[in-house]
Amino acid sequence: MQTEMTYNGWANYETWNVALWIQNDKGLYSEAMHCANYQELVNLLYDCGSKETPDGVKWDDVKVDGLAVNEMISELQTA
Repeated sequence: MQTEMTYNGWANYETWNVALWIQNDKGLYSEAMHCANYQELVNLLYDCGSKETPDGVKWDDVKVDGLAVNEMISELQTA
């Protein structure tokens, strides 16, 4: 069953914002390309001292649809 997308093609603002930054920030994009999944990227970002996007969305916000971000990262890696 497919869920209804409600924010620019994403489940919510938080997921959209995280995906936006990963896709459009050269450093984040590069790091995401080397991670197995979104949680690994979140752990790496936290280890580097980054707790949130520049817009203030926490990388580990419970509203972020991690499965959708995993899929996006996987698509980036295979492109």
